Amino acid sequence: MNIPMPLRVPELAPSLGRVIVTQRREAPWVPLDDIREELATAVLELAGEGRGAAAREDRAQVLEVTGRRAWAAAWDRAVRRAAARVADALDAEIARTALQVRLPRRRLRRQQLANAEKRAIAARLGTGGAAFVAALDELDQAAIRVQGATVLDKDAHADWQEALRTAARRVEAAWLALELEVEEERRRWTAEIETLSRWRPPLWPIALLWAPVAAVLVWLGLILGGYLPAPAWLAQRLGF
Repeated sequence: MNIPMPLRVPELAPSLGRVIVTQRREAPWVPLDDIREELATAVLELAGEGRGAAAREDRAQVLEVTGRRAWAAAWDRAVRRAAARVADALDAEIARTALQVRLPRRRLRRQQLANAEKRAIAARLGTGGAAFVAALDELDQAAIRVQGATVLDKDAHADWQEALRTAARRVEAAWLALELEVEEERRRWTAEIETLSRWRPPLWPIALLWAPVAAVLVWLGLILGGYLPAPAWLAQRLGF
């Protein structure tokens, strides 16, 4: 009666498959399709590894490859890549705008995203994964219950399978929330980029440079017009 129940990894493809084939009506400002497909593929690979370990009746391996650490690693990798791509897109937009208004290179370096701002973008993109993290907590608890489950503990096995399916659904929802946050990130930076597009070089250096030249030209004009006497050195050079 203490024979362990064989673990069977449920099918996770239907939920994650929709992540791959979802089509948008318009292209996003930052392309993320490859990252989305990588995330979906990673989850499907976890399921495949889990089935392989189940076929070998390696319970510890099944729980490891389908456990919280593996899911979280796949999600964190996707969030980091998406955040880096958003930051690169923002820096490129800032650079294009700076080129249009002839912003000095030194000021451009101050306008581009700092490391702290890039980390903040990654944190905001990951906020949609709160429900997914909660699902991983449930998966952890289910894994503990099923770790020593026997053939009599059918409910523990069923709960663990359902926890896996729930994690798959939650990671899909987390990704859709991430895509919405990417669009929000663009709106968040629009005002700053528009402010940059209105930048104009200050006029005081030009005035400072040309004011003495203009004064000299006016003085010479008055001398040549006979309104002012010419200094001796200038009169000699001009033949007055």
